[in-house]
Amino acid sequence: MSLILSEVINHVGYITLNSEKTLNSLSLPMIQALKTVLDDWRSNEDIACVFLQGAGEKAFCAGGDIRKLHDAIIAQRTIDPTIVPDECFNFFCQEYQVDYAIHTYPKPLIVWGHGIVMGGGIGLLAGASHRIVTEKSKLAMPEITIGLYPDVGGTWFLNKMPSAYGLYLGLTGTRLDGADCMLLGMADYYIPSSAKDAIVDSLQKTSWKGDAHQIVDDILSHFNAAVNIPNSLAAAHLTFVKQFEQVSSIREFSAILHHAPPDDEWITNGIKGFESGSPSSAHIILRQLQLGRHLSLEEVFQSELNLSCQCCLHPDFVEGVRALLVDKDLAPKWKPATVPEITTPWIDSYFSPLWANDNHPLHHLGKNYMLWQK
Repeated sequence: MSLILSEVINHVGYITLNSEKTLNSLSLPMIQALKTVLDDWRSNEDIACVFLQGAGEKAFCAGGDIRKLHDAIIAQRTIDPTIVPDECFNFFCQEYQVDYAIHTYPKPLIVWGHGIVMGGGIGLLAGASHRIVTEKSKLAMPEITIGLYPDVGGTWFLNKMPSAYGLYLGLTGTRLDGADCMLLGMADYYIPSSAKDAIVDSLQKTSWKGDAHQIVDDILSHFNAAVNIPNSLAAAHLTFVKQFEQVSSIREFSAILHHAPPDDEWITNGIKGFESGSPSSAHIILRQLQLGRHLSLEEVFQSELNLSCQCCLHPDFVEGVRALLVDKDLAPKWKPATVPEITTPWIDSYFSPLWANDNHPLHHLGKNYMLWQK
């Protein structure tokens, strides 16, 4: 079975993530196949527009295949625990290059963000020129619950959200629906899932004479205009989220969170996500967003590759995946176990550079796109 399906109809290139049983989770072979198609179509004059979707109705993409990364880390630890496993390095390095390619793609790139969109799926959605959500879209960056952090450009798009929503979502893993995504700048169009066939039909019937980006915008805006977007729960909690705008420590964040109004399901779920997550991840996420406020897109992916590889060398990522997907006991044993046990040198170690600037694996981003294939 092909992990990526692709076809071209009337100058529209359709790409389907084809792993419905895994909710279209990204494996390294899938990332490589997606990379190849996007690169081929980038300069193909017959392609005016790209439409990226997931197989089935349940998910666009539920994230990365972290179970394989867990297995690679366990195997590497029996050999040399100070070395990042090749499979982990290749996965993150090539995933971020695909994300960057989408952010900088010269042609209209539509993402049909229907159903579950998590982790790596958000990485594919976030940089697209035309991002669609539906009434069934469910987005989240719950990496704190597996000892990781919001990567795939999270440093970039979380920092661009209004107020302190980016920090709050990163530290709690709170889920978003389509209305929330429109509020927070994670989507450009809210369109009923029932309109998909009509959108595809419109794309296939267009003449593609003129500005392709404007043509796509006109088509999607037509469908978007007919929709009454539901009320956003995130918007309803703006006053609450504003309290986190000046937070400079995890203890401050925790204190505000635990003084929240009782019996509020949206906030209660956020508390659960924060409390069950890795204490190390909490500190990493806060520093990630603080340090990343003024980074360029290229610098974001370069810094995230370093941080992700460091997570493979530290204990919590593999432990979080074990608890969620391997043993499924949902009882991770974090090291250190509590927020007060976290020290500054410990968090510093996560941000310690693995490469010098001139030999960083992603040093070429923004200079010569084609280098990323070599």
